[in-house]
Amino acid sequence: MILLWIRRDLRCFDNPALMNAVANGCRYALFISTPQQWDLHHEAPIKLDFIRRHLLQLEQHLTEYGIKLIHLTSTDFTAQSELLIRFCREHHIHRVLANSEPEFNEQQRDKAMLSSGLDIEFYDCDVIAPRGRVLNQSGEMFKVFTPFKKAWLKHVREFGVECTGRPQHKSKALSSLCCDFTGGGDPLPSLIKSSSLSASWPLADEVMEKVIPNFLSAKVNDYEERRDFPGIKATSGLSPYLAIGALSPRTLYQQLMARYPLLIEDVNHPAFCWLNELIWRDFYKHLLFHYPRLSKQTPFLQKYAQTLWPGKQKEFDAWSKGKTGYPLVDAAMRQLINTGWMHNRLRMVVASFLTKHLLVDWRKGEQFFMSHLIDGDLSANNGGWQWAASTGCDAQPYFRVFNPILQSQKFDPNGDFIRKYLPELNDIPTKYIHFPHDYMEKHGVSDIYWPPVVEHKTARLRAIAFYKG
Repeated sequence: MILLWIRRDLRCFDNPALMNAVANGCRYALFISTPQQWDLHHEAPIKLDFIRRHLLQLEQHLTEYGIKLIHLTSTDFTAQSELLIRFCREHHIHRVLANSEPEFNEQQRDKAMLSSGLDIEFYDCDVIAPRGRVLNQSGEMFKVFTPFKKAWLKHVREFGVECTGRPQHKSKALSSLCCDFTGGGDPLPSLIKSSSLSASWPLADEVMEKVIPNFLSAKVNDYEERRDFPGIKATSGLSPYLAIGALSPRTLYQQLMARYPLLIEDVNHPAFCWLNELIWRDFYKHLLFHYPRLSKQTPFLQKYAQTLWPGKQKEFDAWSKGKTGYPLVDAAMRQLINTGWMHNRLRMVVASFLTKHLLVDWRKGEQFFMSHLIDGDLSANNGGWQWAASTGCDAQPYFRVFNPILQSQKFDPNGDFIRKYLPELNDIPTKYIHFPHDYMEKHGVSDIYWPPVVEHKTARLRAIAFYKG
């Protein structure tokens, strides 16, 4: 018997492990929950709910291939490995098929399982260009994004992008098969309490059918001009689906290229800006593969490894609660806390504010994001935070400190986003909405909003001096 091990690949389209499982007559798939491991990795409740909903969808799809999905529960990766090995022995399974996961703990788990003697085959399907194939002339991973992008484009032009499509349906669905598995497993909804935390996000089937075609036809050409304005719904909104493997990046690439066949040759095309974001995603995935220490909360630039960050807990608390006194920062944090998502421009703004204005260790922000984000992904989250903190690969220079007031004036000029998440500022005139303190004091309404935790110019000079030291 062959077993399909479901991990972070909750889809049927471009799922090489599933494709090979169907081709080899697989009849059982297994998903093993690891609540304690999720806690260690700071997985957000809304993300776990999103996984639960897609597992239920996947369960229905697998029946079309004559495959029964079984759900078991362990604690951490060690217990998960032991449970899988025991399950295979008890049910005479001689081969396991799974898609790879690049993070350090996941790689250690998989290596241990291979050394146990279990016949397990892994496939890569979470990046567009295969990891280990985009290298510099010395055969090493790039440390700057732009040359990586050039090599990435060269590789894709030369070798193309493999996308396995969707398996053909079996002539007989599961309901007509005689299933001989006797251990029923846990009900899938027990993965996490059904709280509908992610209910506002449609399932991937609807996204494939409606959202992606609409984005590629109506929004992608304006993406570069509109993507930085949080008050406009101009981004694709696909990151949560990529994070749990409900969508394949290779599928997105192929759909983009089907609409714009010459895009790979024309970096000046308006739609290339969105492809560039997919390449950034690959960049961070490749970095994680080549530098496993990034999974261990270690800065890419080793000179910052022993840095003692002087930021205070009370300042971190003000930031995490959206009470810094800078409206754009506070509105962004409210968006994260209330919805489980944050606009990408705002992620840069609030990360810069925490690490530069408040000099708080970037790892605290990274963990806070992971514990709230529906699209929490270690490689992208780590890469983004280290970029903002100037400790990462191809990060912003340490002397670049975002001015949250100017960012607000530029990207939320009318204060629409601010007012949405900070209704207490509804009556503040637009001219003062980006930093309302002088106006409030003048009109005797300073009690409606909290004072700034730091003064921008002072904080900027302090940050530059700190990094120089």
